[in-house]
Amino acid sequence: MLLTPGAGADRDHATLVALDRALSDAGFGVERMDFPYRVAGRKAPDRPEVLVKAIEEGARALADRLGVPTRSLALGGRSMGGRMCSMAVAGGLPCAALLLVSYPLHPPGRPERMRTDHFPMLEVPCLFLSGTRDAFGTSEELEAATATIPGPVTHTWIEGGDHGLRGKDTQVTGEILDWLAPAGS
Repeated sequence: MLLTPGAGADRDHATLVALDRALSDAGFGVERMDFPYRVAGRKAPDRPEVLVKAIEEGARALADRLGVPTRSLALGGRSMGGRMCSMAVAGGLPCAALLLVSYPLHPPGRPERMRTDHFPMLEVPCLFLSGTRDAFGTSEELEAATATIPGPVTHTWIEGGDHGLRGKDTQVTGEILDWLAPAGS
């Protein structure tokens, strides 16, 4: 699994570290990556094209290291990182599944600016794991938007969780391991 951070974080975000540990313990090959702007010491994200290219390169590097094709990898991450993974897959990057934690459906308070144009191109299993108090999209908005995804979609809701899901890492990792269990067995 390739794990990517949100816009304001790096590869060492607590949730990604917890996921890495739990997935590695379960026998998955895992890589946490940083985006180019973080590697360069900048705080503002690069353009989506640059971020998507970094995911493509990261997925190929992980696949090579594990000796598998990229279509055997699950891709995902938190917020912007998960969104960029979904855009890479919609653009043709083969993968086995998408894991989208706190998907940023729209900017807070701006539901008219949905980030879903690529959803109809997602044909792989997708897990959307979000808090019930996420300002980037309500459960109703996210479920309606993901209805355009042709691949199988699973929604998991963390009761009372906001976009950051702070203090919820154990629950988040447990839900993800449960969802991935058939792939790992």
